[in-house]
Amino acid sequence: MKKIVILLIIFGFTGVVKSQTTEFSGFARNYMGALYENGDFTIIQNTFNLNVAKMGDKIAFKVNPLVYHYWEDSIDLRIRELYVDLYFANFDLRIGKQQVVWGKADGVFITDIVSPLNLTEFLLPDFDEIRTGVNAVKFDYYIGNNTFEAIWIPQFTPTEMPKSNSIWAVQPDFPISPVFDWSKANVAPSMENSELFTKFTALTSAIDFEIMGGYTWDDNPTMHVQKQFTMNPATNQPMLTDLTVTPEYHRIYVGGGSFSTDIKGIVVRGESAYYSGKYFQTEDPLATDALIEKDYLHYLVGLDFSIGGIKMSSQFIQQYILDYNSDILQEEAENTMTFLARYDAMRETLHFEFFSYIGLTGEDALIKPKITYDFEDGFSLLLGANIFIGEETGRFGQYQDNSMIYTKIKYNF
Repeated sequence: MKKIVILLIIFGFTGVVKSQTTEFSGFARNYMGALYENGDFTIIQNTFNLNVAKMGDKIAFKVNPLVYHYWEDSIDLRIRELYVDLYFANFDLRIGKQQVVWGKADGVFITDIVSPLNLTEFLLPDFDEIRTGVNAVKFDYYIGNNTFEAIWIPQFTPTEMPKSNSIWAVQPDFPISPVFDWSKANVAPSMENSELFTKFTALTSAIDFEIMGGYTWDDNPTMHVQKQFTMNPATNQPMLTDLTVTPEYHRIYVGGGSFSTDIKGIVVRGESAYYSGKYFQTEDPLATDALIEKDYLHYLVGLDFSIGGIKMSSQFIQQYILDYNSDILQEEAENTMTFLARYDAMRETLHFEFFSYIGLTGEDALIKPKITYDFEDGFSLLLGANIFIGEETGRFGQYQDNSMIYTKIKYNF
């Protein structure tokens, strides 16, 4: 009932301002996906996305409700953005719920960490739907072609993970059934617990670059594991008898930047970030809390170019743990590549796209081919596939049973 009331308020408000040259846009979409293995539908989803914007000389607003309707007749209403913009001579303010996109990477989040992620369907949705809006105050100060940006977030919002019964949920591998202690799983909204991000952007004739920093929280909780042992009289060896898992969020510091430049028609991109304060799991079987704190680097280099009308892009990504300890379960360096090829035909009404993540370390991959046909003004039909390859231990290979084919019918207005 609460969601219905919110929708009525939004649509009532938009009706009031409609006569004041308010802009309306959005889409309606049907999305169905079935597994290769058995043909079972993994998703039947109807989506309605509405953008309502009102622009003025000194003030503007935007509201973006998003409604998902699923096959079990459940409704998921989200307010992705709801903010007010205030314009001044040399600076702007944006106050309210908003999505923030930083960096130069495609399909990877390195410095693009202001908006947390919705990973309930892994990395399959469009990236503007994966990012979650945050309640924030954003300050932009303009210096010629350069911009200084500061963002204050009073309330921490973590990554949204799949439910335990989802095909995208990854079950932890514990030797015995654990007891979960959720007493430290919340970060109370307060000045002390708020987050702060800053960025400087420069646009020049030769190169565009960004320098950023953040005092934030790790969007993913650290699993603190408490073990209790007793001596096994038969073997005279310690035997694990109790296991308590306590999810807890920790502060991290981030500093980094990105750049892009054009060299004879080829766009060269780069992005990197230094993370301090990250906890990693170790494999010590007798440790009470088998965690170790390390700093790490996350970076990429990428190229964008065209060959015979085919737009292509490739990226090399590495996450490297500094001062590595051999007991850490994660590899010292995890290497990934992405590849994108896109071709438009029939007067740009037929679109072929091939995108893939290739896990060089885990020897696995996610391959995402799709074909889109714009068969009438505003209407499009998409046929695609998500193909997971590799061993169960890999980031993508763990979902090898979730390979699927899907369709999307969409109307943009």
